Amino acid sequence: MKVVLFANTEWYLYNFRRSLAMALREGGHEVLLISPPGPYGEKLCALGLRWLPAPMARRSLHPLRELVLLGWLYRLIRQERVDLVHSFTIKCAVYGSLAARLARIPGRINAVTGMGYVFTSNELTARLLRPLVRALLRLALGGRGARLILQNPDDVAFFQRARLVDVAAVRQIPGSGVDCARFIPGGGRIIDEPLRVLLAARLLWDKGLAEYVAAARILRGQGRSIRFLLAGNPDPGNPASVPEATVRAWVDEGLVEWLGHVDDMPALLATVDVVALPSYREGLPKTLIEAAACGLPLITTDAPGCRAVVTPDVDGLRVPVGDAGALAQAIACLHDDPVLAARLGAAARAKALAQFDERFVIERTLAVYRELLGSTVHNRR
Repeated sequence: MKVVLFANTEWYLYNFRRSLAMALREGGHEVLLISPPGPYGEKLCALGLRWLPAPMARRSLHPLRELVLLGWLYRLIRQERVDLVHSFTIKCAVYGSLAARLARIPGRINAVTGMGYVFTSNELTARLLRPLVRALLRLALGGRGARLILQNPDDVAFFQRARLVDVAAVRQIPGSGVDCARFIPGGGRIIDEPLRVLLAARLLWDKGLAEYVAAARILRGQGRSIRFLLAGNPDPGNPASVPEATVRAWVDEGLVEWLGHVDDMPALLATVDVVALPSYREGLPKTLIEAAACGLPLITTDAPGCRAVVTPDVDGLRVPVGDAGALAQAIACLHDDPVLAARLGAAARAKALAQFDERFVIERTLAVYRELLGSTVHNRR
């Protein structure tokens, strides 16, 4: 079997789908990874995986450029004699599936990780694009030999209400999984001062960065001994990206410590006490699952994707979306009650092991492959 994994960044393929690609290769299958060009392409190739740069601009709306991309995908899929195309994010799902349908590929799988800018933003451009994107999604996701993988119950309900796809073709799989053997308890400095809180994500407004900074300002005004860490870089390809100048202004004000991009997340998580992600909407936030696997208490919003990871007062705390005051109160609660923080962290670790380990996620993904292509798909891991 030959499989194409198609994503909108090579960073995503490396950090979120590398284990799936390796499992396919170890199972005796051919894997071709496709994304726009970037430095992580070389890292994928260094692992012995085959990666090709695609002529794709994430923010492009130019019809000619989009047709060039569709034609390039169609020709590549035909030349490579691909059996299954597995696409990630909405734009890749549309173009990957359309090219695969035109090439009459027997298997098409689309994993939509969150609803993306078009469906989450209230900007005029996003609102104008929604009807077109809905129509393209219906065309791309339909037909025989197609499956749609969603990461949380809210997205499943959304696709059903919007009638974007036949319900029978939807499968829910919780994220891309985490190697829980790498993310182990060992941090948890709750009894020490200052408390170290971490937000690790792409620096996008819809990750709740404004609320995180506002909470830092509130708690700083209270004289609390808390350090607010921020890991990640701006994403210029996303319309919701926070300008670097804004981040540096927060640093200059003494509100956050910006770490930039961090490759070694297990090492970073071992040095913090609390992980917060006040996001507006997620597919299934991997940063929360990694923190949970490390036995850290979590604070997130009562938003799609986030609520699928955190059960309030069981394995973390939830706050309303966009409520910086509530976020500050939740951080203060864990600052004041280290016993509660330790109990939430232990429960988060148990849930990560039971539900989010990448071995289970990969096996469930391969089960969807088997639905489309039969018993030739195995996992030798």
